Amino acid sequence: MTRPSGGPAGGALAEAPPADSGPSEADWTAAVAVVRALPPGGRVLLICHVNPDGDALGSMLGFALGLRQLGVRRMQATFPGPPEVPEPFRALPGLELLVPATEADRDPDLVICFDAASESRLGELVDRLETAGAALVLDHHASNTRFGRVNLVDPHAAATSVVAEELLARLGVTLDAAIAECLYVALSTDTGSFRFEATTPAVHRMAARLLETGIRPGDISRRIFDTRPYGAVRLFGEVLGRARLEPAAAAGHGLVWTYATQDDLARHDQRPYVLEALIDSVRCTAEADVSCVVKQTTAGDWAVSMRSKGAVDVSLVAVALGGGGHRFAAGFTGSGTVDDVVDRIRGQLDGALTGAGRH
Repeated sequence: MTRPSGGPAGGALAEAPPADSGPSEADWTAAVAVVRALPPGGRVLLICHVNPDGDALGSMLGFALGLRQLGVRRMQATFPGPPEVPEPFRALPGLELLVPATEADRDPDLVICFDAASESRLGELVDRLETAGAALVLDHHASNTRFGRVNLVDPHAAATSVVAEELLARLGVTLDAAIAECLYVALSTDTGSFRFEATTPAVHRMAARLLETGIRPGDISRRIFDTRPYGAVRLFGEVLGRARLEPAAAAGHGLVWTYATQDDLARHDQRPYVLEALIDSVRCTAEADVSCVVKQTTAGDWAVSMRSKGAVDVSLVAVALGGGGHRFAAGFTGSGTVDDVVDRIRGQLDGALTGAGRH
């Protein structure tokens, strides 16, 4: 059952579905209907979360190209914050649809949100949920608050692109190479190039469907995973050199963490997006189940990426601290000093092990 929002795009609130349930047939039917209800010349605004990653951008742009195939012409794609696409994603098809948040349509007929677990992830674009004629949410985070008029939230999906591909199929869209490349980037990034626990037989079957369009996985993987500026290599060395291992944390399961500041980025002449890959170098630490990278965004604010090997549900830690995510991967935004932020993480780890969390 969907839970409409309380604003003009919604109506009376309905009972929320269980957190671990996927979309029902009624949800899929409602999503197809809301897209097909677009009036001739209808305006669509597609939004993904702040600081977009591969799944957010790939799902949004792949779906936008699918809408174009259906004849939708008045369409914009956007995300909150600075209008900067991370270098690894600057070859994605559909980038011509992107506009800065300041230029996004203020009252579209339909707004579609991708990979955002809550309204807060939409930043300054959150008001479009109220001004749009209808609001559709596509996501795979278990912590999703079901903030749309229609919600397609599947916590069992490896990526939001899985949900996007299913809806495109139900709309009658035929996969082509451009759509497939976007969805493949989304799927491969959120599964860690098909290495993470969410990589199921269904994930590989979806990858096969995408590859059948003729896209080149080797070229895509080199661009997404295996290319970074020399300055980023030097930056990684410095930041990894200050990593700290706390074997007794998380009830003895271990915590390893490091941090990067704005000064670090400036010293190596790097953009913030390069730090997104840093967590993969930290999470391989054998002595720790939980890994964290704390990245300074402003003088007193930090974006935190968390990973678990399975003993700790890091989504409980992240949700308790105002963020969200999954058991194995989650994040939040913290304030204060880096030590303040890490202290809060330590304070939540034991609660996460009991399945309760501590606020």
